Amino acid sequence: MASDFFQRGRANIGAALVAAALALSANVAISGPKHGIAMYGDPALPPDFVSLPYANPAAPTGGKIVTGEVGSFDSLNPHIQKGRVPWQLRFIAYESLMGRSWDEPFTLYGLLAESIETDEDRSWAEFTLRPEARFSDGSPVTVEDVMWSYETLGTIGHGRYHGLWKNIASMEQTGERSVKFTFAEPNRELALIVGMRPILKKAQWDEVEFDRSGLDVIPISSAPYVIDDFQAGRFVSLKRNPDYWGADIPFRRGTNVLDEIRLEFFGDGTAQFEAFKAGELNSNREFNAEKWATQYDFPSVERGDVVKSLIPNRRPSGMTGFVMNTRKPLFSDWRVRDAMLHAFNFEYINDTITGGRQSRIGSYFSNSYLGMEDGAASGRVAEMLAPFADTLLPGALDGYALPVSDGSERNRAGLRAAIAQMEAAGYTLQDGVMTGPDGPVSFEILLRQGSTEERAIANIFVQALDRMGITATIEVVESAQYKERTTAFDFDMTWYRFGLSLSPGNEQRRYFGSENAAVEGQRNWAGVEDPAVDAMIDTMLNSTSREDFIAAVRAMDRALMAGRYFLPTYVFTEGRIAHDKRLKYPTTFPIYGDWIGWQPDVWWWEEG
Repeated sequence: MASDFFQRGRANIGAALVAAALALSANVAISGPKHGIAMYGDPALPPDFVSLPYANPAAPTGGKIVTGEVGSFDSLNPHIQKGRVPWQLRFIAYESLMGRSWDEPFTLYGLLAESIETDEDRSWAEFTLRPEARFSDGSPVTVEDVMWSYETLGTIGHGRYHGLWKNIASMEQTGERSVKFTFAEPNRELALIVGMRPILKKAQWDEVEFDRSGLDVIPISSAPYVIDDFQAGRFVSLKRNPDYWGADIPFRRGTNVLDEIRLEFFGDGTAQFEAFKAGELNSNREFNAEKWATQYDFPSVERGDVVKSLIPNRRPSGMTGFVMNTRKPLFSDWRVRDAMLHAFNFEYINDTITGGRQSRIGSYFSNSYLGMEDGAASGRVAEMLAPFADTLLPGALDGYALPVSDGSERNRAGLRAAIAQMEAAGYTLQDGVMTGPDGPVSFEILLRQGSTEERAIANIFVQALDRMGITATIEVVESAQYKERTTAFDFDMTWYRFGLSLSPGNEQRRYFGSENAAVEGQRNWAGVEDPAVDAMIDTMLNSTSREDFIAAVRAMDRALMAGRYFLPTYVFTEGRIAHDKRLKYPTTFPIYGDWIGWQPDVWWWEEG
C-alpha cells in the first residue's frame, strides 16, 4: 500500500497517534483514497501520470478500423446468458469503476471512479465517482446506477458476474458520489475485481426485461464508443462519441481516438481472409505461422499499402486445443485421456498445418514465469502439493511433459503407448476394434461452423484414432447450436481456447473449480473436480506474499497438466497483425502484447 496519509483535524501528534491506533483496531484504512490499486505492492504509475505507458497521448483523432470475425450474432447485450454477442462489445462499449493497465500483472487505475479506498486486509473497498462521469446521453453516472448494475448483473446477468455478487456481504452508499462494498469472505483479489464490473444506466431498463434483451435495445453506456449501426449477423459499427466525458483523464489519454470501429462477420475463415485481401477489412490477426509466411504476398502487401506487424508478449499461453469432457464415462478415466494425448500426433499436425513453424503449449502458463518448472516439484510447490499426494495423478509431483512423437504420419510408438493405456483402463483391441464394457469405442468431436483449421487438425486426429480401432466423428454445427451445446456441456470433445493472465485469481474457479463442474454456462468445460486444484486456487486468492502466490500457481499448473484434460496445440509468443499502413500504434508494447485493451484502444489513423 502507498504510504501517504490523509490527516483529518489533527490537533497534535498525540491525538493523531491515538486516532491511528483506533483506526487499526477497527480494521479501517488509514492510507486514504488512492488513484489505483495493485494486487501486490503499489501501482507502477504515480497519481499524476500522463497516460498509460503503451499509449500515445498525442495520438490524433480520425480514421477507422475494420476487422473480421467468423460466426454471427443475435444480441447486443454482452452481460446476459441469452444470445450470441460480438465479444468485443463487452470491452469496447462499456466502462467500469476502474480500468486495467496491461503493462502490469494486475493493477487498476481510476476510470469512472476517481479513487479507491480499502483496508489492510482488503475486507472492503470504497469508490468515489468522478463528478464529470457521464453516460452517452449526457446524464451523470450515479451511485444508484452503480448499485443497480452490480445487483442486476450479479443476480440475472451472465454467470461470470454471479461469483462476485455472492461474495459481497453488503453494498451501501456512503456519500453523494461514494459507494462501499464489504466482502463476505477473506479474498484479497475481491477489492480489485469489484472495480471491474460494467456500469449501466438504470433508468434505461426500468420497463425492459434486462435478461431477455437482444437486438431491440442498444444499451446506453459511458464508454468512448456508441453503437451507431448494425445488421444482425452481418456487421456492427461503433462510432466515437465526440462528447465523451473522459477523453482527458490519465487512463484514457491517447486511447480510443479512431472515429469508427467496424466488426464484419463471415461464415468461415477463408471468406474473412479473402475480404481482407480485397480491402473490405483493414486489419487482420493471423494465428497460423505457415499462412503468415506464405500467403501474405498479395498486391496490397507488395505495394506496402498493407504492413505486417509482429507484436511480442510475455503473457501466459492459456490453453488452446481440444478439451475432453470428463463428465462422459469414456473421458472420466485419466488413462483414456492420456491415450488421446499419445494418439494426438502434434509434431505431424504442426508440420502439416503450419510447416512446423509453431511451438506447442507446454503448460497452462507457458511463456511466463508462472508456468510449472521441469522435473519434480520442489520447495514451496512440493510443500503445497504434499497433502494431496494420494489423489494427484502421475506426473504432478515427479514431473510431467506432453508426449512427443517422431513426427511421422504413422506415429507407431505413440499409438502403441495409446493402445497400452486404453488396455490399462479396461479396453481391449478385438479384430481391429477398440472395445469396452459398452461395446466399440466411439465419440464425437464437436466443432463450430467455419472452424476451418480446427477441422483440418481434427481430421488428422480422427485418422490416427481409426488406426487404433476407435471411431471418432466430427460434428459441425452452426454458432447458435454450438453455444447451446457447450453451455450445457453437451459434447464429448470440442475445441476450446482461453487466455490466462499474469494475475490468475477468482476466474480460475470458473475455469477449473469443482464448484463449477456441474454449473451450466460456466467455463469449466473439462469438468475438473480436483481437491488439489481447489486448494491451490484458495491459496492464490489469499496469499500475502508474491512467492507463495507464484508457488500456488505453479502447483495448480502441475495438477492440471497431470490431469490430462486437453490436447494442447499452439502457443502464441507474438501476435501477427496485417493492417493498413495508415493504422499506427506505439512502439512501446505492454507486457501482455496484443491483448484486450491494445487494439483498437491505442491505435490511431495517420495519412501519408
